[in-house]
Amino acid sequence: MRGNFQGEIKMKQTLIVLMLGLFLCSDAANAKGCIKGAVVGAVAGHVAGHHAVAGAVAGCAVGHAVAKKQEQDKKAAEKLQNAPPAPAR
Repeated sequence: MRGNFQGEIKMKQTLIVLMLGLFLCSDAANAKGCIKGAVVGAVAGHVAGHHAVAGAVAGCAVGHAVAKKQEQDKKAAEKLQNAPPAPAR
């Protein structure tokens, strides 16, 4: 019975940390990639040794960085596409 109670407390702590992380990343511009990365990181962290929270935090950071890079690449491609053609010689 006692082991189940401690597991319940740990689960509540994990949920609180995840909710706090989501709250801090709630701005739409900052949240891009965070949720997806957090889910993947949590699963990977859990499989790697019950480190789901650490995995979620790292996954959120990586997911956000990847989404930001993709957005920058997209803007650069649009800028090149919309650039006026070079004058003919």
